[in-house]
Amino acid sequence: MTAILTTTFSIVAIASLAWAVKKILRVPICPICLGVGGTWLWMIIGRSLGHAVDITVLSMLLGGSVVGIAYQIEKRLPQGRSPLLWKTLFIPAGFVAAYALAAPQWALFAVTSIALVLLTAFFLLPRGAAEEESKTVEELKEKMRKCC
Repeated sequence: MTAILTTTFSIVAIASLAWAVKKILRVPICPICLGVGGTWLWMIIGRSLGHAVDITVLSMLLGGSVVGIAYQIEKRLPQGRSPLLWKTLFIPAGFVAAYALAAPQWALFAVTSIALVLLTAFFLLPRGAAEEESKTVEELKEKMRKCC
């Protein structure tokens, strides 16, 4: 019970601090995302220093972050990229990376992180044909506007 109370307090404290910074500096940050991410970060650091950390709570936070990251990137996918395929590939690989962080298995974490970066680049970088297609569409739209 102490672990979940400490975790909840940490998320609220970090999120509140992030909210205040967001208001003062007008930076586009998600306070809850920072609260959760900051909490699992200090838990991983504490665990690596030999402190007792509830692995169940840590795993929940890491899993939530994986899904949150997938959702944030999904919103930025170029037209023509499959959001379902994106999440189907990213989330399981992200869970492997989260497991490797919690375990800790640093080699697995490094390999999976590289794979996630490459996967993200593949999905976010526009394809050459898609750029040509969008130029053609824009030209047709412009011609239609001038038409009548």
